Amino acid sequence: MKTALLNVELKYEQDLVLTRQRARQVASVLGLSDQEQTAFATAVSEIARNALRYAGGGQVEFWAEDDLPLPLLAAQITDRGRGIPNLTEILNGQHRSIAGTGLGIIGSKRLCHEFEIQSAAGSGTTVRMSFRLHNRSVVKPERIAALAAQLAQRRSATALEEVQEQNKELMRAMEALQARQAEVERLNAELSETNRGVLALYAELDEKAESLRRASEYKSRFLSDMTHELRTPLNGMISISQLLLDRTDGDLTCVQQKQVQLIRKCAVSLSDMVNDLLDLAKIEAGKTTIRVSEFSIGDLLATLRGVFRPLFGGGTVSLNVEEPHDVAMMWSDEAKVTQILRNLVSNAMKFTEQGEVRVRAEAGPESTVIFTVADTGIGIAADHLAAIFDDFTQIDSPMQRRAHGTGLGLPLTRKLARLLGGEVSVTSELGAGSTFQVKLPLDCPEPEADEPRHPQTFLTEDSRIVGEPSSA
Repeated sequence: MKTALLNVELKYEQDLVLTRQRARQVASVLGLSDQEQTAFATAVSEIARNALRYAGGGQVEFWAEDDLPLPLLAAQITDRGRGIPNLTEILNGQHRSIAGTGLGIIGSKRLCHEFEIQSAAGSGTTVRMSFRLHNRSVVKPERIAALAAQLAQRRSATALEEVQEQNKELMRAMEALQARQAEVERLNAELSETNRGVLALYAELDEKAESLRRASEYKSRFLSDMTHELRTPLNGMISISQLLLDRTDGDLTCVQQKQVQLIRKCAVSLSDMVNDLLDLAKIEAGKTTIRVSEFSIGDLLATLRGVFRPLFGGGTVSLNVEEPHDVAMMWSDEAKVTQILRNLVSNAMKFTEQGEVRVRAEAGPESTVIFTVADTGIGIAADHLAAIFDDFTQIDSPMQRRAHGTGLGLPLTRKLARLLGGEVSVTSELGAGSTFQVKLPLDCPEPEADEPRHPQTFLTEDSRIVGEPSSA
């Protein structure tokens, strides 16, 4: 409900003083803060000044409304002047006037919670502005009537008194600004301190990251540089144990033969682990050399068949190596392609108790060849497929516990494939076997600019015992 409070006629300059005084008094008795009282009085007096200056006078009405979600204190200034021809430009902030026309409207609009203005040529202008009240009880009808009577009895201030009041308002505003400035400075100081802490934390994290990077680099360099030193004694142990088992220097007793076989088995297992670790370290250290040459895919598969056939002979698992389909020659690193396939076949052997391991090569899209190694083994659960390519990861299963390995074969296979410009993928079903596919370009990608394309010197320190494929 709209309840009128008081009216002020605008005819003379002193009426502007009265309007500002009444606006402040109304705002005060309705519970607005000092800052809100000043804002309301300034907005009303500024629009009243426009009405007196440009229209020769007008009417100011004050009222309260309590039938809204939040009660309002409103003021309406009406004149019968010529209207405002460029009102839209003024409200949009696009109007530019040397005399300052329109600035009072924009300033008053910013001070109020709600602001409405209507103007038509020859019909005058009506401006309505309002502030939200904090307490609904102050706008009850009986309270409003008492407030209206109280306001009517208050005397009008002189111009000097109004100036003094405005000075007080200005002082309060300056004090509020100073308090706000002090608060801003305090917050800036806290933010600066926080920033320093964050910067220190980032610096510490960078230092830790650099330390870890250097440690990883030193580890990779150490392992890659120790290739010969680590592999030579292991190969020596394997060779000497083989000589003993071949009775080159005489017969062995049954106990001696078992002991030498155990020594050789442990040495081969350790050699496999060292081979995988060193290969990974060389890749991470960027010391793996790609020896590119042209070779026959059919010959590569035939060699693979010859290496693994003794291991499959007489067992419950057969090895089937198909002739390549629609693809014959390949320009890549033959040793690394062989190592990739050897790891996959070895891995399939470990987890297949009966059935077959099948290997084939066929032409792929965009001048690629796809090598496929499929088995009828235990398979891999869907939620474990991504983890099998992580370093040192092994899926827990009874067969995994029997078939010891390093957990490096598949990660090494993927890194070797990527080194040659390809990728490894897998599909599997638990209890129904797994299928690994290696997609490689028929023409290996160009080495880095500082590496020549022609075949390079490549010392195969990673040579392994023939017939003893690495663990995967």
